[in-house]
Amino acid sequence: MEATLHQLGALLLQAVPTILLLLVLYTYLKLVFFKPLEKALHQRYEATEGARKVAQESLERAAAKTKEYENALRAARGEIYQSQEQLHKQLQERTTVQLKEARQRTDAMIQAARADLATEVEAAKARLGLESGRLADLIAERILRRSAA
Repeated sequence: MEATLHQLGALLLQAVPTILLLLVLYTYLKLVFFKPLEKALHQRYEATEGARKVAQESLERAAAKTKEYENALRAARGEIYQSQEQLHKQLQERTTVQLKEARQRTDAMIQAARADLATEVEAAKARLGLESGRLADLIAERILRRSAA
């Protein structure tokens, strides 16, 4: 057993330079290779994460602007619909007034035409009355002339 421990001790003594070499190599690689690599990766992560954050903020601002524009567009459409409705009402009112005036003018023209027609009928009746008397006298005279002849 003592020989085994002695051999193990000799093996450890021979491994010390290798262990020291590995520690030096590890320290060297850590300082020269891994730290700059870790720093570069960290910077890259920060840059990409920063760009991602900027992009996310940009998307959020764009969404807010889109919502603003949609609200403004909705409000503008509402105003347009209200103004169109108001114009439509005004047009209907004008049309109603114009129709009423046209009906009044037409009624007045019809009344005037009826009055003129009644006057013409009375005048025609009067003329017919005079003409009928004259024609009756003329017919009577001719009949009497034929009877006398």
